[in-house]
Amino acid sequence: MPRTPHILFDLDGTLIDSAPAILASFREAFARSGVAPARAIDASVIGPPLAETLQLLSGSADPALLARLAEAFKASYDSEGYQATAAFAGVGELLADLAGAGLTLSIATNKRLHPTRLILDHLGWAGHFAHVYALDLFTPRLPDKAAMIGRLLADHGIAREQAIYIGDRSEDGESADANGLPFIAATWGYGSLSPAEMRAGWRSAAAPAALAALLLAD
Repeated sequence: MPRTPHILFDLDGTLIDSAPAILASFREAFARSGVAPARAIDASVIGPPLAETLQLLSGSADPALLARLAEAFKASYDSEGYQATAAFAGVGELLADLAGAGLTLSIATNKRLHPTRLILDHLGWAGHFAHVYALDLFTPRLPDKAAMIGRLLADHGIAREQAIYIGDRSEDGESADANGLPFIAATWGYGSLSPAEMRAGWRSAAAPAALAALLLAD
């Protein structure tokens, strides 16, 4: 695979193991709000935007309830909760190697922008990323990840043949496809794709070192 100069990454489940911190803050949000969740608060809910996840967990589309839960979640996660986020083993070395090779790294995540930046600072990674995009980076909020990737490419004049997207879920691959980008599935993440979910043209890496080998190949 020829070396691609622009590497776009998903965040949750790809670079970071954010599940313990996120799930703890969801549980605290429901407890503080006096609301019983409609389904189990477990790692299967990690990945979608906050509003979508809260609707799923609450079993409700009531705007007032969802707003109350969202504020309780943010109060927990954005203050101390995010600090429980950990990097997947080998990811720090991966990012350093890619940046050291002169590749341009970017984040395109469903996570809100504020905690994304807090986490990158917390892990010492902020300097690795030239661009950090989230759905709420713009007003009005971007509708989905495919639109976000398209906006990142357009804003910075990045040609599609010069970029690649790395993620851990089928949504990530579909968003790459929508923008004409190659996709590599990070199968070490908790959203790792099964062989049956992989589509034609998608590739996979079972560990950060294997991903580095693919991305740094000449």
